[in-house]
Formats: sequence, C-alpha cells, structure tokens
Amino acid sequence: MTRPLDRADRPSRRFARPVLAICGAVVLSGGAAGLGAASAAEGDAAMPTERPRQAAAPADAAGGAAIGANEAAADPTTASEPARTSEPTKTDLAYGAFQRGYYLTAVQLAEPLANLGDPAAQALLGEIYSRGLGVARNMKEAARWYQAAAAAGNVESQFRYAMMLIEGTVVAQDEAQARDLMKAAAEAGLPLAEYNYGQMLIETSPAGGFTEAARFFVRAANSGVPEAQYAMSQLYANGRGVTADPAKARAFLHASALNGFTIAQIEYGIWLINGKGGPAKPEEGFLFLKHAAELGNPIAINRVAHLFKDGIGTPPDVAAAAKWAVLAKRRKNSDAVLDDFFRGLDADAQKAALEAANRFRSG
Repeated sequence: MTRPLDRADRPSRRFARPVLAICGAVVLSGGAAGLGAASAAEGDAAMPTERPRQAAAPADAAGGAAIGANEAAADPTTASEPARTSEPTKTDLAYGAFQRGYYLTAVQLAEPLANLGDPAAQALLGEIYSRGLGVARNMKEAARWYQAAAAAGNVESQFRYAMMLIEGTVVAQDEAQARDLMKAAAEAGLPLAEYNYGQMLIETSPAGGFTEAARFFVRAANSGVPEAQYAMSQLYANGRGVTADPAKARAFLHASALNGFTIAQIEYGIWLINGKGGPAKPEEGFLFLKHAAELGNPIAINRVAHLFKDGIGTPPDVAAAAKWAVLAKRRKNSDAVLDDFFRGLDADAQKAALEAANRFRSG
C-alpha cells in the first residue's frame, strides 16, 4: 500500500535524458514549407478544449492491452508505508502530519523511526529535505535518507537516489549503481523509473536495446507518462523495437499530446493535417499547433504562420500570418517563404503585425 505525498506541491519531474535521444532528432515534415527539426522544449498545459488528465495509451504489440487497475504502476510521488493495522502506526502519524502541512512535526515523528531503519520514514525525510518543507533545503541530507531507504528496497527512493547518481551534483556520479537502482524501481512498476530505464537500455545498447526498452516504455505509457507515450510513438513510427505501425504511433502521439507534451502536440498536429497514420483532420491539427505556438514553441510558431498564410485548417488570415511570421523571426525560426511573405506586405500591414507581435505573451 502507498500513501501519496502532497500532490498540491508535488516535486517537478526530472528525467535522466531527453526522450528525443530515442530516434535522434525528430523532423516534423510535410505541409507548409520551412519546418526544421524538433527542439526538446516542453509544456505542461493540456489542449484548451481538453481537461488536464492522464490519457491512457492504446493497446499495443509491445505490451498487450493497456495496464489495468490490478497492474497499475506506483505513483512517482508516493512513498511506501507498512501494512495498516486497526490503529495508525507512528509512520502513519508522520505521513499524516506531512499531508496536513505540519512538516516539522513530520520530521520529529519520522526521524527516530528512520534512525531505527524504517524505509518509509527514511523516504519521507528524503522528500522533506529535498524540497525544503519546513526545514532548510538540504540535498545532502536528502541523499543520505534516500540512499538508506533505497538500500532497504523502497521503490520511490530507488528512483530518486538513482537520479542523484546520474546527475552527480549532490553525490558522486555512478551510472552503474544508478542503472541497478533504476532497474529495480522499473521492475517494481514505478512509471518514471520504467521510462528512464528504457532510455538507459537504448543508450547501453543502441543496436539492440529498443526491443527491451519498448517493454518498459509501454508500461510507463499505459500509466500516463507523456514522455513515454511520445517514446512509443517514435518506436512505432520508425519500427525500432516494434513492428512499424503508423496508426499506433498516431494513437500514442495523441495520448502524449493530451497529457501536455508540447513536442507531441506539434507532431500530432502535423500528422492530423497531413493525414498520417489515419484520416486527415486539418482543423483539429491546427488547434494542437496553435496551442503549442501560444506556449511559445518556435517550431509551432513557424507552422502556425504558414497555416494562417495558406488557409490550412483555418480560414486564411493575412494579419494573423504576419504576426506569427514576426514571432517566428524573433525566435530565429523563420524561413525564406515567411520572409518573402512579410516583405510583400504594405507598410501598414507590417506595422500592425509588429504591434501584434509586441503584445504577444506566451504561456
């Protein structure tokens, strides 16, 4: 059984390496001219017409049907606790204090338990010190407790300490030990560990690691990790570790896009416009791209300028196209077509576009 840590102030996700390393730079091609390779920029907002949610991944050959309730992986922001008895344990009381925001009380309750070797209490102290909740932030102290809890088999601490070993800033870098801990956490079903361990497999064996990595990626994808959903889309799109299947690639892209991964939103929008992996839906594709552009992604900004200029997925709009062309230029992601388009406008239209671009605020 697990007890979630404070979701209102959950730690930010940290990943060992960018997902784009899986298949190299992703080139978003087709449609309007001038789109270069994708950057690794990310956003956290869902599509404006969608509620933020964890979109389930489709069933697929790498992992069978999507993981069900009985197979659901542990949440990365939880820490293990002992089995409940009729009365709350001291560890329960420490977690209860944490959940209510009484962090100093949580420390006072957890510390003697942690010193006696309670891995759940050790994990809780690691979380408190790593985030500076009620105490001064102390990453070395956090590492000490995460290491102790990881050694005792606490899954979340195995993941957290593995990340510290990979980063090598708080503790000495040790990729071999990090790999062992990440593997243990992944095999225990922790979604972010599954995703990271999949990337480790590919980096360790670029020629043959994709098949084994797909097994971990799909489990993380089925648990709603958007980076893993995007990873599966790339495996299916490129036939790496799985049989190439554009329809499944598109389904995973869709899930990742709905879960707020900006690169997936851009690529999915282009797939919809071009009819790749399924029927063309240019209006829907435009909405995904425009959402990413409004977050400030330079690739999406370039694409949206072309879509407004050419009237693809939206009625032609010279003024809007000019505004987005200016923004693309400012983000150093313009192209000859957009430059020629802007130069062909009269002085008043250029001035209006510059003023509209000045008013733009991303996010």
